[in-house]
Amino acid sequence: MASTDTTDTTADSPVRDASADRAGGLGGLEAGLDALESSATGRTPFRQTFVKKILPPIVAVAVVLVVWQALVSLKIVDDPTKLPTPSDVGTEFKDAWLKGELLGYIWTSISRGLLGFLFALAIGTPLGLIVARVKFVRAAIGPILSGLQSLPSVAWVPPAVIWLGLNNSMMYAVILLGAVPSIANGLVSGIDQVPPLFLRAGRTMGATGLKGARHIVMPAALPGYLAGLKQGWAFSWRSLMAAEIIASSPDLGVGLGALLENGRNASSMSMVFESIILILFVGIAIDLLIFSPLERWVLRSRGLLVKS
Repeated sequence: MASTDTTDTTADSPVRDASADRAGGLGGLEAGLDALESSATGRTPFRQTFVKKILPPIVAVAVVLVVWQALVSLKIVDDPTKLPTPSDVGTEFKDAWLKGELLGYIWTSISRGLLGFLFALAIGTPLGLIVARVKFVRAAIGPILSGLQSLPSVAWVPPAVIWLGLNNSMMYAVILLGAVPSIANGLVSGIDQVPPLFLRAGRTMGATGLKGARHIVMPAALPGYLAGLKQGWAFSWRSLMAAEIIASSPDLGVGLGALLENGRNASSMSMVFESIILILFVGIAIDLLIFSPLERWVLRSRGLLVKS
């Protein structure tokens, strides 16, 4: 009996050793994954962030200013009506700030642009969802959306003025016509790239109709949808600038597009450059403050954000 117990214990030992090896291997793998996750989610040192993300645009701006000043100082462009000096443009900014008008220019345009973009978002999202999911609607208006997306937004300004007059409604109409096709097409493209397995799994679990669109389709199509939103904002901002340049009126206030047109009428290149810089600044700021964090969140939620 004693020998039998000893034999059984000896016979079981390889199995126990294999189980222990598997447990140790799984434990090591789990520890490795935990270490990888903790290192991936650690806070990046400020010095590294400064060198990789903050310093390059500062250097780029400095190079542009140096080249700009060199063109004037070396008399390559010696006509101030064609190219003002950086100091002249800086003086224009200073005067507008001291008069309390600088923030007004920015707010007039950015409030219109963001509100118009929200309207376009509310219209373009359900429109894109319907076009992507209903074959008849896609065949009917899908090509029209693509054609509208390629149509220059400035083409909508004259009919909008005739239909609605010189008011904010005209501005919002131009923004909608410029941004809605891009948002809808971006969502359609994102939905087209959703793996069919996701849709079948959703139907199996009862996620059909609006529930399926909310819990399956929209989350899976989020990367393409976000790309459409970025493009939609770019179109809405350009549409607004075109509308403010062409349809300027004292009743509409002075936005950045109107400021650009005022500089042209006054033959003031420093004012023209001031408005161009402000338009670029707002576009870059919106991208950095809104769309870039959204993009990082989407990539991080899918495990695609890799730190270099």
